[in-house]
Amino acid sequence: MKTNPGRFFEDFRLGETIRHATPRTVTVGDVALYTGLYGPRFAVQSSDAFARAFGYPRSPLDDLLTFHMVFGKTVPDVSLNALANLGYAEGGFRRPVYPGETLSTVSEVIGLKESSNRQTGVVYVRSVGSDERGETVLSYCRWVLVRKRDPEAAIAEEHVPSLAKVVDPQDLAGALPKLSAAAYDTELAGSPHRFADYAVGEKIDHVDGMTVEEAEHQIATRLFQNTAKVHFDGLAAKDTRFGRRLIYGGHVISLARALSFNGLANVFALAGINAGRHVGPLFAGDTVYAWSEVLACAEIGRDDVGLLRLRMVATKNQPCGTFPDRVGEGYDPAVILDLDYWAFVPK
Repeated sequence: MKTNPGRFFEDFRLGETIRHATPRTVTVGDVALYTGLYGPRFAVQSSDAFARAFGYPRSPLDDLLTFHMVFGKTVPDVSLNALANLGYAEGGFRRPVYPGETLSTVSEVIGLKESSNRQTGVVYVRSVGSDERGETVLSYCRWVLVRKRDPEAAIAEEHVPSLAKVVDPQDLAGALPKLSAAAYDTELAGSPHRFADYAVGEKIDHVDGMTVEEAEHQIATRLFQNTAKVHFDGLAAKDTRFGRRLIYGGHVISLARALSFNGLANVFALAGINAGRHVGPLFAGDTVYAWSEVLACAEIGRDDVGLLRLRMVATKNQPCGTFPDRVGEGYDPAVILDLDYWAFVPK
């Protein structure tokens, strides 16, 4: 058999290493298409001149474009037969990536847990994205709910890993080159607010919304070479509980991040992912809104930047003026994403 149907839950082995196919050289064309799909306006990633004045050699990729490229490599081997991507933890953006660099991904299976119905199981992986020199640019853990090929198949070994609830901000301090806070032009960046202007507990409604079209989310997912059937195969999607194509959860993250410019324009680079959940599904025709909460402000021994720990919540078809959130043991029905991350802000 020369074709690959993808792995099912019983095909995974605890501790195995998966070297994913198709290294990807990221180009300025990819950057332009990403900008066209999501419309991010962060100055460091938009202008070589702005980035150089601040201390970069040129504009780096949007960190989420790096994330999607690294993530996309894993899909054929990890989540082609997944029903849902359940969560993220222990993410770290280890250095900026620039157009022309080639990214590859390797994953380790760090956990397996069969579902009680024996129809599915949760697969935990730690994925590491590297450049052509073998230097790590990104690492993160995620867990996915994967179908079983045979419900009666025995599972050799199960283990649920213990993952850190918060990435140590000091571990992220060295991810960026030395920058010049004095040279960061807040007028050109679109906001006067720097690190000291944010307070723990502050909530920010990002106000704007974006409606998702069918073509956009499919182009985006193809850009990342994410081959998951639930995003493309309308016939196969009819057999899921949703009965239609599901929008890639990373698409929601990028939309929410782009919307967060209105209120967090100077949060110019992601540093780490503490936790994340895709709370509900998103479909073409839905409109995405977002709000953020400042969870912590961290000094990291640098005089140019500090770190904000932010919780970003995205909703569908409901503006966020009332900050839709958790309700008891669940969530407001409008909530589709709950992401906890660290990000750099100039001082």
